[in-house]
Amino acid sequence: MALNPTMSDWRHRVVWLVGASTGIGRACAERLAERGAHVAVSARDGEALAAFGQRHRDALVLPLDVTEPGVLAGAADTIRARWGRIDLVVYCAGTYRAQRATAFDLADMLRHQQVNYVGALHLLDAVLPVLLQQGSGHLSLISSVAGYRGLPQALAYGPTKAALQNLAEVLYLDLSDRGIGVSVVNPGFVETPLTAQNEFRMPALISPAAAADAMLAGWARGDFEIHFPKRFTWTLKLLGLLPPGLYFKAIRKATGL
Repeated sequence: MALNPTMSDWRHRVVWLVGASTGIGRACAERLAERGAHVAVSARDGEALAAFGQRHRDALVLPLDVTEPGVLAGAADTIRARWGRIDLVVYCAGTYRAQRATAFDLADMLRHQQVNYVGALHLLDAVLPVLLQQGSGHLSLISSVAGYRGLPQALAYGPTKAALQNLAEVLYLDLSDRGIGVSVVNPGFVETPLTAQNEFRMPALISPAAAADAMLAGWARGDFEIHFPKRFTWTLKLLGLLPPGLYFKAIRKATGL
C-alpha cells in the first residue's frame, strides 16, 4: 500500500539534495540528473559540488553549512527563483565517528546532533512554508538502521538517527493530508567516506549507487520507510522486537562488544 504519492517520472521535477558531495547523496543526485530531474545540490565541499555541476550543466550548485541558521532559507529562495517550485527535498547531510561511553566526548556528541539532526530542522524551517504553499512535494530524511535500537560504538550517531525517524513519523502525520509526502531512509552499511573509518567487517555492504537505486525504487512505490539491503535490515528489525535482556545478549554476541 502506497503511503505517499508515487514518484517515478523524474523529468522536469525539481529536487534539492542537501549533503550531496559524496556517498549516498552524491549517487542519488547523479541518478536523478540522469533521469531528467532539475537537481540542486548542497554541501560544505564546494569543489565536489562544482565537479557535479560541470557534468550536469542544468544543475544548481549551492555550497553551504547546514549548521548555520538562515543559509538554507536563502538556498530555497534561489531554487524557487530558478525553477519556480520544489518537488523533492532530501536531507543527506550527516557525520559519523564511532564512540563508546567509556571514551565520552561531549564536543563530538554535540557535533553529531548539530549536523545529523539540527541541520534537518534548519532545512524544514526553509522548505515547509514552500511545500505547504504549493500543496505538494516530498520530504525525505536519511536516517540509518542505527536508529532502530542501541548499538555498540553508536553513542553519538545512533540517537541522532533515532530522532530523525521519530521526526519523519510526526511530519507524515502532520503533512500527508496536505498532499505532501514524507519518507525516512534507513540504510544498512553503504560504502562511503564515513563508513570507511570502521575497523570491523560490515555485513551486506553495498555501493552508494545501489543505495540510490533503492531510494528511487522506494519513492516510486510511495513507501514511507525505505530500508536496504533487505537481507540485513530485516534481521535488525527482527532483533528489535526482542525484549531488552534478549536484545542486549544477541547484540553482544553478534558484535563481540
